[in-house]
Amino acid sequence: MRLPSILRPLRNRLLQTFFLLTRPMTLGVRIIVHDPAAGTVFLVRHTYVEGWHLPGGGVERGETVMEAVRKELMEEGRLKLATEPLFLGVLFNRRARHNHILLYLSEDCVQTGDPDPNWEIAEARAFPLDGLPEDLSPATARRIAEWRAGQPPATEW
Repeated sequence: MRLPSILRPLRNRLLQTFFLLTRPMTLGVRIIVHDPAAGTVFLVRHTYVEGWHLPGGGVERGETVMEAVRKELMEEGRLKLATEPLFLGVLFNRRARHNHILLYLSEDCVQTGDPDPNWEIAEARAFPLDGLPEDLSPATARRIAEWRAGQPPATEW
């Protein structure tokens, strides 16, 4: 069930404040999942924020970065890595104040089943690179454009 749009900014601000108070610095992962044969990139649409995003999420206490990458890919897209992803860079998310995001690229994920919509993920699927959704998040659009141009990612999300 989606929260009414008028309440989403309030909920997002409350969550950011909670995380700021309980976690002085957070670390997250995002993964560009590209299927070179199909010419697609995998994206997710969350229930709590507008637009389509790269799959990913927070690195939890006691969890390695690669454990977080594997967990987020499985939870959000039923995707399993065939080989280790390529590390692209570290980006600072100024909007979340103390959040750093490790960006990866995988070109050999295997989808083990259809993603199940849940309280966090409203939809998840692959899009052709020449047919990305109009409501792609600005940061996701920038990361995909940088990657496609062969440029390193910017330093800020």
